[in-house]
Amino acid sequence: MTDCYTEQEKAVAVLVENFYKYVSKYSLVKNKISKSSFRKMLQQELNHMLTDTGNRKAAVKLIQDLDANHDGCINFDKYWTLIGGITSSIANLIHEQEQQSSS
Repeated sequence: MTDCYTEQEKAVAVLVENFYKYVSKYSLVKNKISKSSFRKMLQQELNHMLTDTGNRKAAVKLIQDLDANHDGCINFDKYWTLIGGITSSIANLIHEQEQQSSS
């Protein structure tokens, strides 16, 4: 990654690269990741954010919900929806922490 990218651009690139890191060569054409590879990605790439049992249960439910057509795969758009959900939760947590520290 070149130094001219902003931190946010680098973050987006990492998210995209991580998705394709777990996509098998067979699924690459279809732009999908298997549910088992997706679980592996969550464990390896988002483990610290999913350490809470409630978060893990929510992640399992989310994986099921993301595979709405029951083909055993999650496409990139659905993955991006997941990232949006995770970042939304993190944003709320950060906001709450900032409010508590300013009180």
